[in-house]
Amino acid sequence: MKARIPGQPQGGGNMMKRLQEMQANMEAKQAELAEAEYTASSGGGAVDVTVNGSHEVVSIKIQPDVVDPEDVEMLEDMLIAALNEAMRKADETAERELGQITGGLNIPGMGGMF
Repeated sequence: MKARIPGQPQGGGNMMKRLQEMQANMEAKQAELAEAEYTASSGGGAVDVTVNGSHEVVSIKIQPDVVDPEDVEMLEDMLIAALNEAMRKADETAERELGQITGGLNIPGMGGMF
């Protein structure tokens, strides 16, 4: 004999419908996040890097006065710092936005984009 919980609909149809709606919302949000752009700077604005939500570099802007052939390592460090920060912004935004849809639940197969 199955236990019945008062006030709960019988059968999984209602829950399945809610999960399908959540999945559709997740897919739409993931597509939106993939197109969004995130910019970060380093070196006091000497280097600006923009990435999209798919972690593709969209643009890099370097102020001419920081291009010093004698100190290429500093420019490389600024690029790395700006790239890492832009990627972190993309990840944090995706986690926050997708978490709003799932209510913080970790549902396998519904958010593995990031």
